[in-house]
Amino acid sequence: MHRFTLAAASLVVTTSAFAADALPPLAGEAAGAPHVSGYGEAYLGGVRFVGDDYTTRVGGGAARVNIAFAQRWNLQGDVSYDRIWGHYDPLDATRGAIHGFYRDPDRFAAGIFGAYTTFGFGDGVNVYNHAVGPEAQLYLGNLTLYGQASVGQLAVNDFRGDQWGVRAVARYFVHQNLRLDAEFAFNRTDYNDAYEDLVGAAVQAMYRFDETPWAVFGRYEFERRKFETSTEDTRANKFVIGLRASFGSSTLFDEDRNGATMDTYRPASVISTK
Repeated sequence: MHRFTLAAASLVVTTSAFAADALPPLAGEAAGAPHVSGYGEAYLGGVRFVGDDYTTRVGGGAARVNIAFAQRWNLQGDVSYDRIWGHYDPLDATRGAIHGFYRDPDRFAAGIFGAYTTFGFGDGVNVYNHAVGPEAQLYLGNLTLYGQASVGQLAVNDFRGDQWGVRAVARYFVHQNLRLDAEFAFNRTDYNDAYEDLVGAAVQAMYRFDETPWAVFGRYEFERRKFETSTEDTRANKFVIGLRASFGSSTLFDEDRNGATMDTYRPASVISTK
């Protein structure tokens, strides 16, 4: 328990708040008119910190709504909740984000986002994070490339740590309702006399049942955190399965190119931020 408390404390003071050959039917579908759409999803799974003898439970969910206005301009709002519990004391995080962007569904989307996160860490400890930055997506037939950067700050009571990060995501549509994702993220927290780096990676597969709003997904995430002044690091592995319900979109591909397509980093542990 003592070891996990130290690991969780380190997580708190870590990072902010990763085939151009198109199939004609998919490329043509992206030309639909903008509309209000979104989805809600929930997941359950487990996370293990390398070196620990226990896998603890994780769960959470998210909801995202996109509103198109003035033809190709879009405003998207996100809320999410993540929790870790079981062998260790419960920890949770609540996040909110807003994205404003311009989108040509056949070519690209580009805009800015802002995110705010609060953490339930214990009595007398107030922890939150905020981050802002640019984001853009490039549409290459069945492939979506997504880049994001941010600057922000982590606050733990009276402590303030400056943060910055970058993230890259590739989404490939095997067909209109089968999506494969790969993600990479890097974040740095500056503690004035030292810094801590976080490297995160994830892979995900999602399938939406034809002519229904329901989709299922499985996801694996890895995180590695290391202080500049330490030779040791902390690593976590997370596996989850989940269920998504969408509205205002006909397929996963339609959702990606015309709907709630933006998101923010999904951590392997609830205390990671951004």
